[in-house]
Amino acid sequence: MKRETLLKIDNLVTVFDTESGRIAAADGISFDVAAGRTCGIVGESGCGKSVTALSIMRLLPRPAGAIESGKILFRGTDLVSLAPEEMHHIRGNRIAMIFQEPMTALNPVQRVGKQMREVFRLHADDLDRQRAAKASVRLLERVGIPDPVNRLREYPHQISGGMRQRVMIAMALAARPDILIADEPTTALDVTIQAQILRLVEDLQRETGMSVVFITHDLGVIAQICDDVVVMYAGKIAETATALELFDQPKHPYTKGLLDSIPRLDSKRKSRLQVIEGVVPALDVMPDGCRFENRCPHGMPICRREPPSVTRIGDTHSVSCHLYTSKDR
Repeated sequence: MKRETLLKIDNLVTVFDTESGRIAAADGISFDVAAGRTCGIVGESGCGKSVTALSIMRLLPRPAGAIESGKILFRGTDLVSLAPEEMHHIRGNRIAMIFQEPMTALNPVQRVGKQMREVFRLHADDLDRQRAAKASVRLLERVGIPDPVNRLREYPHQISGGMRQRVMIAMALAARPDILIADEPTTALDVTIQAQILRLVEDLQRETGMSVVFITHDLGVIAQICDDVVVMYAGKIAETATALELFDQPKHPYTKGLLDSIPRLDSKRKSRLQVIEGVVPALDVMPDGCRFENRCPHGMPICRREPPSVTRIGDTHSVSCHLYTSKDR
């Protein structure tokens, strides 16, 4: 059954003005987020994952960062063209975001309760201070924080990293958004707390029916919670597929390299881990052709000359690679 598309990213180009000139951190990004599904965005650090999320939220650092072209369609409305006041009603209310490091996202000199009440003040005008406090307690209970009344009286540094991340999730859910963007919310947490946070996001998604955009560099997380996957490399999309297709039949050499680098239980003891040789090219010196060409084991002459086009493998699977379009082998 085909689900409604809540969010459609169409040829998004996000640029930054730097000392080296204007560079595109997200270059021609296109993918869809369906209702009630989890879309994972995976790739190495610096590939454009977080920039894409900040572009959706219209939270790019100004004046250096800007959306140069493309569309971000939320239920048919182009967020790129919205005035700041109009975007204010979308951000937090309809699309919410959990940031990578809650210690920097939370205000260190304000108590947790005051910061949560501010969320209700911004997104639920009909709640007075007392009702907002009660709603904050209910939300903290919902995300599994023990003794929520006392937690609201504490400052962010007085609670653990896992609890800070739960507070961020609670704040993001305050207005019952249609889409939750989670930007590597488990990166700084140990594996036990990471598993709890992932399970919490899954449970909340089932309860509310919201869509989730989960940004990570961890393919294990992708396999655990995602329905659809977008693989990014050097500011571009290398491959999109359902999670089952991606792990069963990866197509792009970069995707295959990522999967091969994961340790396996059935590997020979003391065998050397697979690696992707080489380094990601700098954004200000990107090659004319395929951006993965200098690390690709299947490089061809055309890879150095022309960027690959998107090739459809199936209804839900596409890849940007000359291996599937070129005869120049």
